[in-house]
Amino acid sequence: MTAVMRPQASACPACSAAPAAEALAQAVEPTEAHIVLSLPTIHCAACMATVERALEGAPGVRTARVNLTMKRVSIDADPEQTAADMIPLVEAAGYEAHELDATALNATQTDRSGRELLMRLAVAGFAMMNVMLLSVAVWSGAEGQTRDMFHWISAIIAVPAVAFSAKPFFVNAWTALKAQRLNMDVPISLAIALALVTSLWETTLSGEHAYFDAAITLTFFLLTGRYLDHRTRSVARSAAEELAALEVPRAFRLTRDGEEEQVSVSDLVVGDLIRVRPGGRMPVDGEIAEGTSELDRSLLTGETLPVYAEPGLQVSAGEVNLTGPLTIRATAVGRDTSLHRMADLVAVAESGRSRYTSLADKAAKLYAPGVHILSALAFVGWLIYSGDLRVALNIAAAVLIITCPCALGLAVPAVTTAASGRLFKRGLLIKDATAIERMAQIDTVVFDKTGTLTAGTPELTNLGDFTRCDLEIALGLAEGSAHPLSISLTTAARAAGIKPATLTDIQEIPGHGTQAIWKGQEVRLGRASWTNGGQATQTAAWLRVGSGEAQAFLFTDRLRDGAEEAVKALQDDGMKVILLSGDTTHAVEELAERLNIQHWMAEALPQDKAGRIADMTADGAHVLMVGDGLNDTAALTAAHASISPASALDAARVASDIVLLGKSLEPIPEAVRTARKSTRRIRENFTIATWYNIIAVPLAIAGLCSPLIAALAMSSSSITVSLNALRLR
Repeated sequence: MTAVMRPQASACPACSAAPAAEALAQAVEPTEAHIVLSLPTIHCAACMATVERALEGAPGVRTARVNLTMKRVSIDADPEQTAADMIPLVEAAGYEAHELDATALNATQTDRSGRELLMRLAVAGFAMMNVMLLSVAVWSGAEGQTRDMFHWISAIIAVPAVAFSAKPFFVNAWTALKAQRLNMDVPISLAIALALVTSLWETTLSGEHAYFDAAITLTFFLLTGRYLDHRTRSVARSAAEELAALEVPRAFRLTRDGEEEQVSVSDLVVGDLIRVRPGGRMPVDGEIAEGTSELDRSLLTGETLPVYAEPGLQVSAGEVNLTGPLTIRATAVGRDTSLHRMADLVAVAESGRSRYTSLADKAAKLYAPGVHILSALAFVGWLIYSGDLRVALNIAAAVLIITCPCALGLAVPAVTTAASGRLFKRGLLIKDATAIERMAQIDTVVFDKTGTLTAGTPELTNLGDFTRCDLEIALGLAEGSAHPLSISLTTAARAAGIKPATLTDIQEIPGHGTQAIWKGQEVRLGRASWTNGGQATQTAAWLRVGSGEAQAFLFTDRLRDGAEEAVKALQDDGMKVILLSGDTTHAVEELAERLNIQHWMAEALPQDKAGRIADMTADGAHVLMVGDGLNDTAALTAAHASISPASALDAARVASDIVLLGKSLEPIPEAVRTARKSTRRIRENFTIATWYNIIAVPLAIAGLCSPLIAALAMSSSSITVSLNALRLR
């Protein structure tokens, strides 16, 4: 016999409650941290592997999975790990990283409607093939009970298949009718329903003809157009959601005792003191109360060169602290921050763009009422003329089927798909269903400067002005800094075969530069005011050796590949080209002269860019905006159409209609030309559909077309429209 040992109950309620409370605390305590980072610069499988290796090899990281399509990495780590711990690991591997709020991205993770459409399309296609095979037997001369058997088998296949596959059309039609209006799905649903009802009636009466194949064929072709249309739309996600996800979810607030406490950004109030560590982003708008550093404002201004930060400087949510710790006094929090206001601008601009009426929508407004009127007139006319309800119903069904807007439903998606394929081969990814139609109307093109017309990385221009000794000292200093100018200097010097000088006591002074000791002398590389340098007409880093005179390393921003060719081609095509930039007046003017751009604006804030585009739109211009930064996002959505490079920030890519996959800007004029050709093809498709109806409808009204012949004619018009669209390839 085995004795069963039971735990004894504690005589003290407090003692027994303590373990229970402890267990509850352990159950509530999170066992894992889920961190999502944006990786805007990854582009291939090798990038994925590098980032995953860098993260998974770090202490506290359990798993790291990179999504190349969305340019994100999802990290599962120990509870004490934060995004601030992960970002340096990614940057050490050579990639840019920004924290994303995972809860703000949940709405964009799945595409259930797309999967449902594809499943309904597959069911309709499978049923159509089977019903067609059965129809061949009837067409071949099957009679009597054999014919009836094939009809009933077709009914068993077609009725549930149509009920399932055509559900989106039935639901949309019913919704429209309840609202006392018509849309394209009303005649579609009527045509499918009439074909089924007529077929069932004929089958119960042992009639010669049934039209189950017509009903399922209609459903298949219409679902094809609907799915193509959905695919072009589903690529685009809400830029406002992406901007919201860029907001820092947590911050380190200073208590009255000067201790740091980690709190949610939603708990911050105006006047709070917030500690922002090197590598961290500003969670609020505020003023620097303590500390010196350098700020990366590229997220908001698009300009990559850091800005010196000292007490009294105003900072904005989203800016990155680069070198030294800063204490910020909050002046705007939550919905009042500049980053959130920008998200609101994007949301407003997106809603304006969504009101754009496509050619298909315009055609539908005229087409839907006409179809019903024709079918009703045919039914009433034949009922009065023949007195035979069966004949009148057959002819009404034939009219509805032959006028069913399959060709119209395919006219735009077929062309959009063909044009998207052509442009994809040229390095352009179309994201929005109406983008091609809007691109065809473009007459004005607005370019951002840094990261768009230029590569966004400084390039040393006067390496030959220095002695080898000075270059060795400068290289030794530059290698001790992560500043963009230091990185550029290091690259140029290494390429010239320069070896770094032997330096001691190297240290980087936040906001100033790098200093060291060389042969007993102090050497410095950094800001003009710190090195006693002079004035420079372009971006410069100053080198001072001992008590000697400081010398300037001069930098310029390299043009992006194809920039000159793209601007010239657009101007040759009769378009007005404008340059809007947040950079200095001198830099913008210099680039405008280099590219022969007559109209430009410097030191433009995000709201300035969006406002300028809104003004041009109000004056009747159709503006194409080409930009890459968060500061361009509102302008991208405000423009009639927009393009972003693949290297752009996530939010900018999402806000744009087209993503430029390659590094060259040369395909941009091709996009405008292809869009104009595509619009011509769409209009040709509408013409084909119109002439088809002009010829086919009278035949159906005259009773010369059965519903089956009507379905075949409808299919022919759909195939013709698709073939015409393929001419774009």
